[in-house]
Amino acid sequence: MVREAVLLATLFLVYSAGRQLAARHSGSAFDHAHEVLSFQRWLHLPDEAAIQHWALQFPQLVQGANLYYASVHAPLTAAVLLWLSIWRPRAYAHVRWTMVSLTGLALIGHIAFPLAPPRMLPGFVDTGLRFGQSVYGPDQTGSAVNQFAAMPSLHVGWAALIALSMVLITRSRWRWLWLLHPIVTFGVVVVTANHYWLDGIVVLVLLAASLPFLLRPGLHADRPRTRNSVPPRRVLK
Repeated sequence: MVREAVLLATLFLVYSAGRQLAARHSGSAFDHAHEVLSFQRWLHLPDEAAIQHWALQFPQLVQGANLYYASVHAPLTAAVLLWLSIWRPRAYAHVRWTMVSLTGLALIGHIAFPLAPPRMLPGFVDTGLRFGQSVYGPDQTGSAVNQFAAMPSLHVGWAALIALSMVLITRSRWRWLWLLHPIVTFGVVVVTANHYWLDGIVVLVLLAASLPFLLRPGLHADRPRTRNSVPPRRVLK
């Protein structure tokens, strides 16, 4: 467990340092934001601003989205990783290295393509600030967190990885409900104007590129057998 904690802490420190490096390019981050919006219009993707303005008619819905964005992402990811490390240690190793790969690829994107989130642009509302639930604060550049690392969205990426892992690793008939987590997360990051559609789409492509780490042989090695897997008794003649 100590080794795992050191590995995850190192990953977090490297990731944070890379995000701060990307934060130095705030000017290009806003240029990239307008490019992303133009490209999305060319793709005929739904208008995020229109979706957000519709959602703002229901304050409790938006407050719930803010809460989900701020309070579910990291705690749920950590809880699933902890559960896997205790009850499915071999599967945990697959998930861990998949997450390392996905996060590393995302960091390259954050450095190479700094991107201001929609909430910083005219026509969008920073729902966190409006309802007093912001995890960033009003200062765009002075925060300890790089706010120009919208592309790709690790909120969506980690949610999809956790959901896919639990569907593949566990046997419960309810395991398919895990797929609601990335779906809800994708909607949440759009409604709160923290990400664009493309941020989520790109991270899903990166996750697909990282799947060989997850799907290596041995993913189900420590999964309990079902009752039907017990060998039949021999009949004495």
